[in-house]
Amino acid sequence: MMLRKSTALALLAAIGMPASNSAFVTKSLSPVSIAKPTTRTSARSSLYMGPPKDPTAPITEIQGEGSRKYRRTVYTHDQWVKHRSPDRFLNNLRTLFNSGIYKQVGGEVLLVTSVAFFVFAWNLLVGGYQDFAGVMHDPIITQKWAMMIGLPLTPFTTLTPSLGLLLVFRTNASYKRWDEARKFWGLNINHTRDLNRMATAWYGNQSEFDGTGFMEPSTEKLAPINPAERQYLLGQVSLMTWAFVRSMKRHLSPPDEDEDDYVAEIRARLTPDQADAIISAVHRPNRALYDLSVAIEQLPMHFVRKNSINGNLSIFEDTLGGSERLLSSPVPLFYTRHTARFLS
Repeated sequence: MMLRKSTALALLAAIGMPASNSAFVTKSLSPVSIAKPTTRTSARSSLYMGPPKDPTAPITEIQGEGSRKYRRTVYTHDQWVKHRSPDRFLNNLRTLFNSGIYKQVGGEVLLVTSVAFFVFAWNLLVGGYQDFAGVMHDPIITQKWAMMIGLPLTPFTTLTPSLGLLLVFRTNASYKRWDEARKFWGLNINHTRDLNRMATAWYGNQSEFDGTGFMEPSTEKLAPINPAERQYLLGQVSLMTWAFVRSMKRHLSPPDEDEDDYVAEIRARLTPDQADAIISAVHRPNRALYDLSVAIEQLPMHFVRKNSINGNLSIFEDTLGGSERLLSSPVPLFYTRHTARFLS
């Protein structure tokens, strides 16, 4: 959600920026027509924070694997105030049995509790017990075949340190992967803002580069800026920036979770040709990056400044590749399987 807000702000900044004054001039380009996207909007433009509250929602969407897509908490000032509230302990106790984790492992907990209660009750029946007053009571079942059930503590005492190390390793590895993924998205947020800021500020302004020769003839003086052309070109940069991060989000999500919303949003904001090209692409984020590169290349500014803007695209490629690596490479399976067998 934060990612969409940042790209939307970048879009408004680029499109809503007033035309620069006549001191900033631009190369004459062929006339362009501003394409108006369709007005159809998605039925659900963003994922809700928390599982559905509708009592008719399927149980698979409220808990377990189906609820994972809703658990993407982004804190603001209000959430931090609630998080620091002295009443948070009572609230946590009050919602103890509403915990999705408890519901997810409820079967295992019930099984272990049932076995423990059976062993406890059986040992009382065949071995006797001592009440709270300290009085010993004889066993109820006295047949010879009735024996107390128990396990020696030595194996548990010996293996507990190893189990603790395994659990600590898994916890640390999981948090590190989560933190790395969050940083990738943070880089996307930062560089979408940076890209649109540079494009808007440098549009049609070569300043000290005017008349400078590099490996090519001297740069030409730029012609007066066409406000409609400026709005269209900067709008294309912002739209393609949004299309990349939206395609990256879809690329890293399960198909049944986000496909319909993704297609609806892409078709609502892009022209039909642009939307079809991205939706039908084998690798949608790469196609969106290509379209963003084309949009940047069309901006009237010196190639040195275009190169600076294109540096953000290389960072986008890095964050995309890093996110794909996290998705396709889990914590080593022998650790997770060994820990699960250990606990079982």
